[in-house]
Amino acid sequence: MAPDTADVMLGEDGLARPAWAAFDPLMRDYYDQEWGLPVRDEQGLYERICLEGFQAGLSWATILRKRPAFRQAFSGFNPEAVAAFTDADVERLMQDPGIVRNRAKILATIKNARATLALRAEGGLVDFVWQFQPVATPRPMVHADIPTQSVESIALSKALRKKGFSFVGPTTMFALMEAIGMVDTHLLGSHRRGSSGIWPDAAQPSSNTGQPPATAR
Repeated sequence: MAPDTADVMLGEDGLARPAWAAFDPLMRDYYDQEWGLPVRDEQGLYERICLEGFQAGLSWATILRKRPAFRQAFSGFNPEAVAAFTDADVERLMQDPGIVRNRAKILATIKNARATLALRAEGGLVDFVWQFQPVATPRPMVHADIPTQSVESIALSKALRKKGFSFVGPTTMFALMEAIGMVDTHLLGSHRRGSSGIWPDAAQPSSNTGQPPATAR
């Protein structure tokens, strides 16, 4: 990998990526093929919310490596199946070495499944979350330009909590918004900048956003 001038790394394939996606093949594939692309189906969005919650206090690489085990443990993140989990399921999951064995996060995943089902009466989880899409997206030149939360992520966090969701803090929800394409925080020098289809002008040059600095994802 060779450093570029805009806080990205040039890979052997000639593509520019942020440092967090430049070395680990799993993280690189996730960045190239998935991160920042729109997620507009209930099951996929429910899974992302839960995995972002499991990440709290951990690295995303840890969660990504465990994702196959998470999917097996939580019935493919089918909210109807997870909503029916019992205390016995909780104890089973607490003994599963393939996932993050945190009781509060496991209980939150079940609680979030039930809240997802309840939202169907109000138009569904997808419409509920996507109503918080901002009118503009950050335009980071370097990683320090990327915020860790926003007015919209704070509002989304509060709204989801009112609907019964857990582990949906403002920083976690901003990470969700990044992951599902609601905001484009690909660095301007990245080969993925503007690739979501949601922000057609996102790749055009611009001045610094003035957003507060972020820590590494």
